[in-house]
Amino acid sequence: MTKLVDEKISFAAIKDNLCDLFNGNAKTPLIDAMQVYKKEPMIGFHIPGHNRGKGVHPKMIELIGSDALALDCTDEFDNLGTLHPSTGAIDEAQKLAAKTYGAKRTFFITSGSTSANLALAFALTSPFDEVLIGRNCHRSVLTGLIISGAKVNWLIPKKLKDWSIFGNIEAQDIEEKLKNNRNIKLVWVTNPTYEGVVSDIKKIAEVCKKYKATLIVDEAHGSLWNYNSKLPTTALQLGADAVVHSLHKTGGAMTQASMLHLSKNSKFDEEKVIHALKLLHTTSPSLLLLASLDGARANLSSSTGQKMLNNAIENALFFRKEAKNIENLTVLEKNIDFDITKIFIKMKGLTGLQLEYILERDYKIEVESASDAGLLILSNIGNSKTEFEYLIKALKEISKTKYDFEHKNIKIMPLIDPEIVMNLREAYFAPKESIDKFEAIGRISSEVVALCPPGISILLPGEIIKKEHLPYLFSYDKIEVIRE
Repeated sequence: MTKLVDEKISFAAIKDNLCDLFNGNAKTPLIDAMQVYKKEPMIGFHIPGHNRGKGVHPKMIELIGSDALALDCTDEFDNLGTLHPSTGAIDEAQKLAAKTYGAKRTFFITSGSTSANLALAFALTSPFDEVLIGRNCHRSVLTGLIISGAKVNWLIPKKLKDWSIFGNIEAQDIEEKLKNNRNIKLVWVTNPTYEGVVSDIKKIAEVCKKYKATLIVDEAHGSLWNYNSKLPTTALQLGADAVVHSLHKTGGAMTQASMLHLSKNSKFDEEKVIHALKLLHTTSPSLLLLASLDGARANLSSSTGQKMLNNAIENALFFRKEAKNIENLTVLEKNIDFDITKIFIKMKGLTGLQLEYILERDYKIEVESASDAGLLILSNIGNSKTEFEYLIKALKEISKTKYDFEHKNIKIMPLIDPEIVMNLREAYFAPKESIDKFEAIGRISSEVVALCPPGISILLPGEIIKKEHLPYLFSYDKIEVIRE
């Protein structure tokens, strides 16, 4: 196996970062406050009970280090500030993020973009509202609408059937829906798709404005777009009212760390969003996660971060070029707009799941996800060209090797138009029963069935279960349905 060598940050890069600090581009108010907290410890008689790691199993200390445990605290202590309401260093870090992204207000989220979507649905919709939602939305959007009780109108993205994934959403499809139903006042789209397909948000925003509908964009997988002109333009600059970013996915923040932005021209009531976050967000936010958001924003704004991002783009271009020379390998990129750092591939003769298994077993390579059709590779700011060279080498070897797999027709992502007969909330809370999935055909689902990743629903509460759903329910023996 090829030995992978980490590419170290040079002294020149460190010097560039110091220049950024003097220029104010990479301020880190929360990280700075936590450094003071670390250097000047106080005797603690408060949560968390492990008291800076003193009450933790030795193996845990060995695993993550005493420094991390010493900084594992929540807000409210040692002038670090609070999250709800935002004060001190936390508030300053959020304001810097808003300035960087061009938002009117930015909120730090420590329980993933899931909580951001829940808060938006809870704050901005009610049982009397009608909303237009892309069918490829994350399950958290559905959960939020189950809480609010709003009536959902479904928008079906283009279907890339050869790849078994959803594609972009057309502005003209949104216009048709809004024209035929003037009760719809909110449009909620996912952009980019999990696999990197991009919709024309500028046109979509113009249509929403024409029909006086507000626009939310779940841009969870586009948190890097603000920082490089070679990437698509963020919805915050194209007319969206609210945008969600998962900085932990691609931006360098720690897992679960996300941001919720309200645009400068947002029609949303800021106070409603604040109250919803107070109700739905954890009351014990991790300072480590909050600091990682502060650090991710500062890093991406810095010279070093820009070099990392440029490297990610160059690595993606390198892979796409080299992939054209690999027999039986195809990369998704024709006839679509896409985020170049998200690379969806398929190999003739192998399912995506089989290819994923070979890469893990024989080459110790892990990819983002795999489906029956292909697999998703991310060119991240933390990847090196050496790693991509090794990946290309592995795929070349695989393409020339014959594999004998027992055929299993495992389906991951259905492209089935939902037949909805009940409101989400009504169906979710209706009397239900659990029955064999083969007996459920024709019945009404009462649960959200979604595989993560990508978290797109296979079945929704209130949707008729069809024979076509069965191949995608391979991990289910029973399904919850509305009791007859």
